[in-house]
Amino acid sequence: MTRPRILCISFSDITADSRVLRQLDVLAEFGDVTTLAYGPKAPAALDHLAVPRSLPSLPQTPVGVLKLVLRRYRAVKLEAPAMKAALAAVSGRSFDIVVANEARALPLAFKIEGDPHIWCDLHEWAPEERTHVSSWRLLVAPFMRWICEVYLPRVEVSTTINDSIAAMYTEAFGVEPAIVRNAIAYRRDLKPVQTDPEIVRLAHSGGAVPGRNIEAIVEAVELLGDGYTLDLYLIPSREGDSYWRGLMRQIEASPRTTLHPPVAPHELPDVLNAYDLGVFVLPPLTPNHRHMLPNKFFDFVQARLGLVFGPSVETDRLIAHHQLGVVTEGYTAADIAAAIRAIGVDDITRFKKNADAAAYELSSARDLETERQILAQLSAC
Repeated sequence: MTRPRILCISFSDITADSRVLRQLDVLAEFGDVTTLAYGPKAPAALDHLAVPRSLPSLPQTPVGVLKLVLRRYRAVKLEAPAMKAALAAVSGRSFDIVVANEARALPLAFKIEGDPHIWCDLHEWAPEERTHVSSWRLLVAPFMRWICEVYLPRVEVSTTINDSIAAMYTEAFGVEPAIVRNAIAYRRDLKPVQTDPEIVRLAHSGGAVPGRNIEAIVEAVELLGDGYTLDLYLIPSREGDSYWRGLMRQIEASPRTTLHPPVAPHELPDVLNAYDLGVFVLPPLTPNHRHMLPNKFFDFVQARLGLVFGPSVETDRLIAHHQLGVVTEGYTAADIAAAIRAIGVDDITRFKKNADAAAYELSSARDLETERQILAQLSAC
């Protein structure tokens, strides 16, 4: 029996995109996978069509921006430099199934030859992804909403990261996405590490980009003083050079903070397991921030850490339900320090034990089964 030809589109570097890497492993169970993305080929892909990293996936050329201003969305939907390169790369190829990662990939997905079945994985709430940036809010947000209005009702399957964001898609566009969280694989081999009563070890991992509030965490560990350390595993931003330089100056001035090289997604639980509390406090600059359920939440759980998170609908609920840690009052360094200062060694031990108990439920097992059901459905069509 001939295996389906599957095209996976993602305007990210797949080798550093843990969500898409998990997705690819499932795709490879069902068919022969070609990836169309930035960066090198991922292990699960049979073939790879590389889009040059330097090409933006949104129409940021002068002509493209003018068309966004004039709301000429049909004329601009495939005009972004990365879109043009992607179209050229798939020219003459046909596929049975196309997976479009994020709404911006949908116009391209509907140009693929072979009349493929289309699954759109809406990682987050596309219409307001970066509305804290004025140019994005004024020009790109209406374009993303138009893409969702035109294309989402035409896809056969859609998915997104949590119930809150799924409800937003249902209300706005009449679609009912299935839930595929950013959870990672269950780590049966990891257990909680005993906390040193003399030193509480804090950890944070992820992208070092403006808005992530990393500087507040660094400031908080200085407010906490002796008996606390902070270890950072950061991925520098391609577009945030000035922010990165300022953050480096702050880290270098903090004797309690240590910066480490970034760690591959599958290695993070092993590395983080040595710490006590995973810290992530994201100000609600966008609806996605207010309804976040980020991969680092699941990284910390699999590492068997206690959690210190800023207020957010989905993480608040899970932290309370599983008794995994604390939610700060707000998003400032003082808020973070106050929340951590109130946590005793016995609390940390209890949080770690609860993370261990919840690790399977909060692993990717359920999400991978959802993806398998989707692909079984599409393969049978």
